[in-house]
Amino acid sequence: MCGRTACSLAADNLRRACAYRDRRGRHRQPEWVRQERYQPSYNKGPQSSGPVLLSRRHLHQDADSSERVLMDMRWGLVPSWFKQDNPSKLQFNTSNCRSDTMLSKSSYKGALLKGKRCVVLADGFYEWQQQSAGKQPYFIYFPQNKDAMDKEVEGDEEWKGWRLLTMAGIFDCWEPPGGGEMLYTYTIITVDASKDVSFIHHRQVRGGKGVAGMPAILDGDEAIRKWLDFAEVPTQEAVKLIQPTENIVFHPVSTFVNNIRNNTPECVAAIELGAKKEVKATPSNKVMLGWLKSSQESSPKKKEKDLPKWTSQFIHSPSPKKTSADVLQQWLGRQGQPAAKKHKA
Repeated sequence: MCGRTACSLAADNLRRACAYRDRRGRHRQPEWVRQERYQPSYNKGPQSSGPVLLSRRHLHQDADSSERVLMDMRWGLVPSWFKQDNPSKLQFNTSNCRSDTMLSKSSYKGALLKGKRCVVLADGFYEWQQQSAGKQPYFIYFPQNKDAMDKEVEGDEEWKGWRLLTMAGIFDCWEPPGGGEMLYTYTIITVDASKDVSFIHHRQVRGGKGVAGMPAILDGDEAIRKWLDFAEVPTQEAVKLIQPTENIVFHPVSTFVNNIRNNTPECVAAIELGAKKEVKATPSNKVMLGWLKSSQESSPKKKEKDLPKWTSQFIHSPSPKKTSADVLQQWLGRQGQPAAKKHKA
């Protein structure tokens, strides 16, 4: 499942990070819709609002369906057919939509067949591993290249900052029965994980067996293009994009993130397992947090060899040559700050 995310980029940088090429090959940035409603956050949960990409044709019928808009929507889909006067009266949880039932459940089927596909944007998402001492949270995200920490040049057209995690979603638009403002909401599609990661999160399925779930991640602009362009790519073709990806990395974070009211860079800061989980306890973490607060464009990571070895189709540690920790070290060095030191075991 996906129950908590982070999306900390400022509105202008978020738009730049979503640059794409339209059908004619022109370099474009999506138009912001209701930009004033967007609030960056390190700790987003269901019922909060968050940024999504969708085809511009959903809002303007004469628009090219390959054009994209950015829109702030509420997390937790309210079907257009819902007849109550208050969306909070919806009796079931629609923050996540399982891929194996999305074409059979009435909450999602209608919207999906109408092409109401969106891409949910985040720095990454959180997942919790059950341990004897309690649940250990992890932050999961795309691997970042060496340019991810580059200081951005004002007005620079090409985005070289944090690569956003792009998750497949379905949206809908609900109109209050008595009239009023239209409510746009979304759900994140999830896929089943392998048994290797079933200990991270369990959900009940037929037969009483617990199965882990992860968000369906769209890796690369071609996948994003096909998912969004509902006029050119029919539903039957688009759903083939909903499958596991190995192209993600992770690090453990403090249980500070467990409280949804906590919304600071400490939520995404890497910690050492087995050590004190106070994020501000070491000089190296102070450097990391200072960088996070000043840039709001990335999150610190740690070397994969310090992490538990999870082998699965979803969680994959890249080659040491491309570790996120090395990227952070390089960035700190360029800024004239001391690089984060390794902790002794």
